[in-house]
Amino acid sequence: MEVIVVESPAKAKTIGKYLGDDFVVLASYGHVRDLPPKDGSVRPDEDFEMTYQTDPKSLRRIKDIAAALAKGADHLYLATDPDREGEAISWHVLAALNELSAVGSIPVERVVFSEITKSAVRNAVKNPRSLDMHLVNAQQARRALDYLVGFNLSPVLWRKLPGSRSAGRVQSVALRLVCERETEIEAFVPQEYWTVEAVFQTADGARLSARLTHLDGDKLGKFALATEADAHAAVAAIQGAPGFAVADVEAKEVRRNPPPPFTTSTLQQEASRKLRFGARQTMRTAQRLYEGVDIGGEVTGLITYMRTDGVQIAAEAVRGCRSVIASEFGDAYVPDQPRAYRSTARNAQEAHEAIRPTDLARRPAQVRRTLGDDEYRLYELIWKRTMASQMAGARLEQAAVRIDGGDGRASLRATGQIVLFDGFLKLYRESRDDPDVAADAAADAADRGLPQVRKGDTLGRDTVTPSRHFTEPPPRFTEASLVKKLEELGIGRPSTYASILSVLQERNYVRLEKNRFVPEDRGRLVTAFLANYFERYVEYGFTAALEEQLDRISAGELDWKTVLRDFWEPFLQAIDDTRDLRVREVLDLLDSVLGPHFFRTTDPNVDPRACPVCEDGRLGIKLGKFGAFIGCSNYPECRHTRPLDATADAAAETGPRVLGADPDSGLDVSLRKGAYGHYLQLGESEGDERPKRISVPKTIDVNELELETALALLALPREIGHHPETGDLITAGVGRYGPYVHHQKSYASLPAGDDVLSVGINRAVALLADARARRGRGPQPLRELGDHPDDGKPVTVHAGRYGPYVKHGRTNATLPRGTPPDAVTLEQALELVAARAARSGKKPAAKKSGTKKPGTKKSPAKKAAKKTAKNKSAKKTAAKKSAKKPPAAPAATGEATD
Repeated sequence: MEVIVVESPAKAKTIGKYLGDDFVVLASYGHVRDLPPKDGSVRPDEDFEMTYQTDPKSLRRIKDIAAALAKGADHLYLATDPDREGEAISWHVLAALNELSAVGSIPVERVVFSEITKSAVRNAVKNPRSLDMHLVNAQQARRALDYLVGFNLSPVLWRKLPGSRSAGRVQSVALRLVCERETEIEAFVPQEYWTVEAVFQTADGARLSARLTHLDGDKLGKFALATEADAHAAVAAIQGAPGFAVADVEAKEVRRNPPPPFTTSTLQQEASRKLRFGARQTMRTAQRLYEGVDIGGEVTGLITYMRTDGVQIAAEAVRGCRSVIASEFGDAYVPDQPRAYRSTARNAQEAHEAIRPTDLARRPAQVRRTLGDDEYRLYELIWKRTMASQMAGARLEQAAVRIDGGDGRASLRATGQIVLFDGFLKLYRESRDDPDVAADAAADAADRGLPQVRKGDTLGRDTVTPSRHFTEPPPRFTEASLVKKLEELGIGRPSTYASILSVLQERNYVRLEKNRFVPEDRGRLVTAFLANYFERYVEYGFTAALEEQLDRISAGELDWKTVLRDFWEPFLQAIDDTRDLRVREVLDLLDSVLGPHFFRTTDPNVDPRACPVCEDGRLGIKLGKFGAFIGCSNYPECRHTRPLDATADAAAETGPRVLGADPDSGLDVSLRKGAYGHYLQLGESEGDERPKRISVPKTIDVNELELETALALLALPREIGHHPETGDLITAGVGRYGPYVHHQKSYASLPAGDDVLSVGINRAVALLADARARRGRGPQPLRELGDHPDDGKPVTVHAGRYGPYVKHGRTNATLPRGTPPDAVTLEQALELVAARAARSGKKPAAKKSGTKKPGTKKSPAKKAAKKTAKNKSAKKTAAKKSAKKPPAAPAATGEATD
């Protein structure tokens, strides 16, 4: 018997079918050991000795493997993922087994395969190797570096910058990229420029559009026509010309070659652009395609390993591509020689193939029914990109026509192209991250076909149109463009990009807004602090150089502890340099660096730092127990504060904004901002009586809020009409969770497109009906695994907010990380449910019984007598205790007591 260990249960199931009954395939469920999250797990004073701890959940998996070995195993094969992380997991599995003395003299070998197909897996088992300690040590070095930075730099942030979460070695550099881009955008001053385009007609009536390029003998640069007056002068010059003719025609053939197959980063980029997938969603979906799906009764992996920076593919795969291209598109689309690619990414390892289908002949349409929507779309993208990479290049004819006016003042240029042979463009076109308006306009013009004209042909002038433009600031990063930038700088590795982006959002340092990263104020504070006090450690070049050193450890060219020592000594000195740093110094620095961001105004006559309450105070950045805020320099005499929220309406932030007076009561209606957003208030507080208030729905722009709308909101709830079925009244209002409609005891939230002030009876009835239907359905299971053996109730699998889980009755148990919902079995679910019930103190399900336990029923009189006796006894006991104890202290209310 042979025992083979993989990472995921889905992979174990697939590989078990390939290898047969002689093999026991077990899953480690990812990492089994890690550094405990406490100080001292990495000890620099002991030559960076590291203490690992086996996760309690993982210990059960290790014991399962140990039990399998104890049954007379001939070999132990470690078949975790074929990368640095996978090598380390194999090493940790072996170490954990040795702690249980489970291995003994059993031979241990490492097995590696980059695709989960029967031939690849069997071939790998026939050609095992030993553990590669260079890869293991590189992973240990990375883990130690991240630990040392996190456990030493984060406390500095907590002490000197309250409210900060933590800092990471690579994440802080990615955050700096996002923050610096935002600073560029804020500092950008748009510049106006004009272009002039004219439409001409040929002798046979065809239309030709051309742009003005020369005026009075001078070539026009981008900003040559800077004002409307310049543009109209150019229009007049064109309109005043006595005639126009074709001065020159240029035509040339160009070739366009296909992009290489996908690496991890380019897959994340294209999936973001074309499919709107986040990096983590892309990797989860690719993992499922790699681990395998059931195709015609056989489970097989559909793609090769998805964590790679290599762009080459195996010769067998190239032959498969060329065969499919010939049958699908014809011999003309097969290039004379197979295409070979080399990575242009900095520090690319190219240890693995590019991401490609395991069988190129398996068209997307053939697996459509067996895949979920996300899996199908991603597989189709990978298949098309791989096929296109081996197709013939496209041939295009690009043409340019120069048109001169008869008086020699104006010269215009028309461009276009003709596709002579579409080649790979027939199947695939690569997307771009941040389209440039001017470049796109030029590209659109180039893509237009041109009518047949010859030098000397006269043209009739039609319309002449001036167009106004403004330069655009650099765009915010998308997930795709940020991954691309990190890769260009050599920061991070294929396996880290998704986690980098996720951690930034989880720490509330950035947010995604319209698929673009916007730094939160907390993130900007952290970046400013690190860039000034730990500048070296958020430098792009330093972080990339450290990645290079980790790669050299993998290759056996560097000692991993030497790298740790070289990093630790100056880093420790930088930490020590901040020990005497006073919070006041930090505040002054942040106020200086971030002042232009937090105190902005479009009115040069308004001082954005002037306190709106005491008027002679100056606003600045302050630090409190829960983080930074804006406060007045005259504290404590002036207690004006506001949160660090540069995006909210400035008028509402700096204090109440009076919209006008209520005509009925004469009280002022004011717009204010509280902890939960903007709200309206009628009048002021008088004694214990609170004024009427109502939240402003998010669909209403506070900058444009007028008195009429404010009064209508304050008058809520309003009557919409009577329900056609019950006759009862339906009302609309704004509550704790936003706008709603109400009927009897039912509530339905208003979607973003509905207005609480104008929603009608028909819409309200429909919303209430939908809400009732949703409540009646409840959460629907993804799968039903079977009945619980104790009570016969179903055990089901669900998709939850925090991941998939199994459910039995009222007990929910989260699936272990990395376990696909479609792979869990009834036996595993029962084990998870039982463990969850034991932790929560719930009693296990009782077996059903047809009869109740026999007994005698007490009469109501006996019950009442027993209750009275019990109450008397309780009163006597309380009286005795009261006589012995001193009077109790007053309850804590948050206020001082005399």
